[in-house]
Amino acid sequence: MYFGLKIKNIFFIIIGAAIFSFGIVHFNMQNNLGEGGFTGITLLLYFAFRWDPAITNIILNIPVLFIGWKFLGRNTFIYTIIGTLAVSLFLSIFQINPFPTYLQSDMTLASLFAGVFIGVGLGIVFRYGGTTGGVDIIARIVHKYVGWSMGKTMFLFDFVVIATSVFTILELVEGMYTLVAVYIGARVIDFIQEGAYAARGATIISSESDLIAERILKDMDRGVTVLDGRGSFTGEKRDVLYCVIGRNEIVRLKSIINSIDPHAFVAVSSVHDVIGEGFTLDENKNPIEK
Repeated sequence: MYFGLKIKNIFFIIIGAAIFSFGIVHFNMQNNLGEGGFTGITLLLYFAFRWDPAITNIILNIPVLFIGWKFLGRNTFIYTIIGTLAVSLFLSIFQINPFPTYLQSDMTLASLFAGVFIGVGLGIVFRYGGTTGGVDIIARIVHKYVGWSMGKTMFLFDFVVIATSVFTILELVEGMYTLVAVYIGARVIDFIQEGAYAARGATIISSESDLIAERILKDMDRGVTVLDGRGSFTGEKRDVLYCVIGRNEIVRLKSIINSIDPHAFVAVSSVHDVIGEGFTLDENKNPIEK
């Protein structure tokens, strides 16, 4: 760690930038697919005037970096500079001797791979506290202050850029395939960001709530919250159990409940960004390194 910066974060931001740049060069540029945000603008300039995206990426990001300094803080700002420079560096490297993907006759596959590589790359960058500049900075600000997922925010901005692209450089079919790639990229970004923290929340209503709670605590080492409940039809008061478990533990939880009360009511829902003991904190309340 150096002045609050983590070497691990810098390493993965660079890796994410490399994956992102690889997808841009080998799938977007080779198959005339656009993108959203500032990357989409750099691609438009490349398709129209053959301007190097590695250079235009830096030029376009200079004004936005000042906004990032004001809203994102020192560490995130430095991570963003690293991400932005890494993207331009890898765009230059991959353009030196790119290998052909031969996907012009299969634009569906090209758009799928473009979305996956861009989504994985940006997802890793976001996950470790950085951005690659441009709309990524705006998406991070919106995520921080409004609560929207970065994928959703980027998709809205991307739609505007792509719509403009269709009326200028791209053909209609190319624009449609670009939308497919952008949508897939947005979903992959959300998955990469939230996947490690994704869990399941279980609401359990049973006449054997005490025994079920005891077994969950003992056998699964998971905490259980007991809520006071009352049936609207019968008026009967009954404890309601709520617990959060990992995705791989849901079968075990169902097995415990079924062995105690096969007639128990169980509702399982998806949970994201779990913060607390067993997920982001250990038993001593210390942060768990991810």
